[in-house]
Amino acid sequence: MGFGLWLFIITFVGTLLVQFWLKRTYGRYARVANASGLSGAEVAKAMLRANGLHDVRVEPVQGVLSDHYDPRSRTVRLSADNYRKASVAGMAVAAHEVGHAIQHAKGYTPLQVRAALVPVASIGANFGPWLVIIGFMIGAMGLAQIGIILFAAAVLFQLVTLPVEFDASNRAMRQLAQMGLVTPTDSGGARMVLNAAAMTYVAALAASLAYLLYYLSIFLANRE
Repeated sequence: MGFGLWLFIITFVGTLLVQFWLKRTYGRYARVANASGLSGAEVAKAMLRANGLHDVRVEPVQGVLSDHYDPRSRTVRLSADNYRKASVAGMAVAAHEVGHAIQHAKGYTPLQVRAALVPVASIGANFGPWLVIIGFMIGAMGLAQIGIILFAAAVLFQLVTLPVEFDASNRAMRQLAQMGLVTPTDSGGARMVLNAAAMTYVAALAASLAYLLYYLSIFLANRE
């Protein structure tokens, strides 16, 4: 069995395990009511008011774990359950997304860098690996090199995403505590949800970095 196949199997299994952990952790605390009795939408709106972000909207969005902050329209979007239910998971996720809104308002540098990388990272993630594979197949090392550079931009985007996500979670937990919205019991569950979500980004980065190094090793071997 070749190294490339082993790499695919290891990263695939690792990603599945992390996704399973996230869904299991989220599912557990989505069924636990938070002590404040506030829905995710109410938590988000309270945090936004406390930070003077009166121009940021909070809206429901379809899907599960589809929560996100849209900097273009300045909107915190929460999946339906998190929007309307007063759960520990919903509170944690809502606070995390407001954390991104606070980052945006304060001009958090890693968030700005990530936003600047979006166009090239999108191209790199979608087309970089294909250019690498085609380049290797037809012996066009120049084409493979372009693919590697594009894919490296996508990996850089994932790398910059880590401090953005961890900082948003830290801001969320700090704000929840300062505003008295979270009890010690709720705090532990909320932190577990956010940690599980953060690990999905770590796993994705590890998998992409492994493939980037694999592509580079083949490219350098062919050059020699």
